[in-house]
Amino acid sequence: MTQDDLARQIPVVGDGSGSEADPRFHREELQLASRNHAIPLEALRYDITPPGLHYTLIHYDIPQVETTIWRLRVGGEVERPLSLSLDDLMRHPEVRQPITIECAGDGRAYTSPRAISQPWLTGAVGNAEWTGTPLRAVLEEAGPRGSAVDVVFTGLDRGFEGGIEQEYQRALSVADAMAHDVLLAWGMNGQPLPPQHGYPLRLVTPGWYGMAHVKWLGGIEILPTRFAGYQHTAYQYTDDRAKVGQPVERMRVRSLMVPPGIPDFLTRTRIVDRGLVALEGRAWSGEADVAGVEVSVDGGSSWSAADLDGSGGPRAWRRWRFTWTADNLGTYELVCRARDAGGGVQPVEQAWNARGMGNNMAHRVTVIVR
Repeated sequence: MTQDDLARQIPVVGDGSGSEADPRFHREELQLASRNHAIPLEALRYDITPPGLHYTLIHYDIPQVETTIWRLRVGGEVERPLSLSLDDLMRHPEVRQPITIECAGDGRAYTSPRAISQPWLTGAVGNAEWTGTPLRAVLEEAGPRGSAVDVVFTGLDRGFEGGIEQEYQRALSVADAMAHDVLLAWGMNGQPLPPQHGYPLRLVTPGWYGMAHVKWLGGIEILPTRFAGYQHTAYQYTDDRAKVGQPVERMRVRSLMVPPGIPDFLTRTRIVDRGLVALEGRAWSGEADVAGVEVSVDGGSSWSAADLDGSGGPRAWRRWRFTWTADNLGTYELVCRARDAGGGVQPVEQAWNARGMGNNMAHRVTVIVR
């Protein structure tokens, strides 16, 4: 059986355009949702997200890796090809850094029509302390040739996507790969990487959306040309999947709110007591430093500045706080939006794109004051 024959037997969900007007969720989307999870929004209170609460997205399967025989292979346009064990890597200079990672498809389920994929609502994000060695040190050890253009990272997870059998692969330009804060990470929050987060080794690319942080890393290849693999070209801002658009790269400025009070079980509507209500949340941007956060208690008609805590690190999210005087009973829509030093602002209404990427719309929480 050829690969094309096999691909034709894989069920196609939707009309092939990647988006559907049908508001109901497909069984396949629910199947993905049961495998992957977002951070519970109340866990935004943690400066460092516990591994079990950090968001996860697993494209294919968690591979079984035997570390006694596992090697990271570095080749292609290099002077000295490498085959490194985990112990070899851990003898390199060690760095620990808190870094916020968000999935590029976060918020996809709120768009209409909706791209049929992992149906994220809100919270595909986390802020962990990653331990590893700078990628630059390993690349310099291998010695990139003058012909080097892109650095391709290959994970050990394998599957079908878009009708193509593939290993998960992404690339960075040589300049981006040589950035001082890009890590080959073997630890998370002071412990070895959990299986779902890429054990034994993953790439961590601060500021970039999650698709660039290749997990279960097995190979690095330096190419003399631009890489055009499926996962590298699928992440684009475009109004038509058949068209070439702008690449999805760095995280857009965003803030989220810890839902105040207590929830209704099914709807997650919040109930708070009348009086002073403490609001808090997190803000981040992969494009520039977070410059401020605003809060609205009337659905976005008026805004007030929140207090912004000091940075937990150059690539980590920041806490914001605001005190709401809820004097009157009734139902309110609370909203938060952030801005960064580069001029980026969370939009009140989200611009649509065919793949449901980069959804950084202002966060809304419905609250009943009793």
